Amino acid sequence: MKLRISKRMTKPDFQGDFTARILAAAGDPSIISFAGGLPNPDSFPVKEMEAAVTKVLERDGVRALQYSNTEGYAPLRKFISDRYASQGISYAPENIIITNGSQQALDMVAACLIDPDDEIVVERPSYLAALQTFHLYDPKVLSVDLNEDGIDCEQLEKTLTEHDPKFIYVIPNFQNPTGLTYSQAVRERAAEILKKSGIPVVEDNPYGELRFHGEGGKTFAELLGEQVCEMGTFSKIVAPGMRIGWIACKNPELYAKLLAFKSTMDLHTNIFGQMVLAEYLLDNDLDAQIEKIKKMYGEKADKMMDCMAKDFPEGVTFTKPEGGMFIWATLPEGLAAVDVMEYAAKRGVAVCPGDPFYEEDRNVRTMRINYSNSSDEAIEKGIKILGDALRELMNK
Repeated sequence: MKLRISKRMTKPDFQGDFTARILAAAGDPSIISFAGGLPNPDSFPVKEMEAAVTKVLERDGVRALQYSNTEGYAPLRKFISDRYASQGISYAPENIIITNGSQQALDMVAACLIDPDDEIVVERPSYLAALQTFHLYDPKVLSVDLNEDGIDCEQLEKTLTEHDPKFIYVIPNFQNPTGLTYSQAVRERAAEILKKSGIPVVEDNPYGELRFHGEGGKTFAELLGEQVCEMGTFSKIVAPGMRIGWIACKNPELYAKLLAFKSTMDLHTNIFGQMVLAEYLLDNDLDAQIEKIKKMYGEKADKMMDCMAKDFPEGVTFTKPEGGMFIWATLPEGLAAVDVMEYAAKRGVAVCPGDPFYEEDRNVRTMRINYSNSSDEAIEKGIKILGDALRELMNK
């Protein structure tokens, strides 16, 4: 066979194997995995979904099993629109496209906006799967540092003054990987800078409803209106296996291009899953479901932070998230997170080093630790093992 793999799949900055390795570790029962970003299965509404499946098949089975439209199931788009309205954000159903998780929405945005060598802006660090997706389209990626209260606005302003990027990609709420959240002051200042630039703002908000401490701020969708493409997902608040997310876009030209590209990718998102999800949302209280998840994750985050404060050696610091699914740990100078990953893995604990979350930095001393998908016992045991591993490496 004369096989010639494309350049995009062999570029050194693609790093596609990291995601596969994270998911593999999460599925290995012999490993305590803090590496992935998996919702806790105890929150999955299995019985409610079973009832929704039965209703859909009995009432409208033929439609559920037939081809459908690209933009998505109308009642589901209406639900998303109404939920935005309840949060003070105006997106009509006609502004919403249902996608195969928010991951597909990232690909749609990249395909519609990036030509080779175009500049784009991301946070530093940023979501690894977003970086992987963007890199398939050969952009020049400009990274702007995150501070404890959000994106560095001085650096952002300087970047947008000196460059003319196609768009900026941000995760203001419980950011992946850091767990950090933009303060309201940073949101407002960043919005001023972005409004002046006029570039599209791709706001990824998969964790926004999972706040378990403190109070939230306005989204860029509220602050900047049509300038924003807002991405959301049911993966974190209902079930990830359904692979149902969405992108909301008020700009008619960009919306049309996003829809056209999606039609070439998959024709439409699984209509059976859309109809089942819509039935579930009609018959059940999503807010009660979210409250259940928030309580669970808040307790797990507090448990993990308590264990880290007790078991991690001096010199290791970590973020204190108010929501979402991740803690970001910073190691002392001279210690690489990749080495910690390999050392801990031999002792049965998986963590995700910070390397794939950066555009260029390697052998970094940061790592992402997930708390949402572990039992209290696993958190206690795993953090103790990780703390011992850190001490051994620091004393070498």
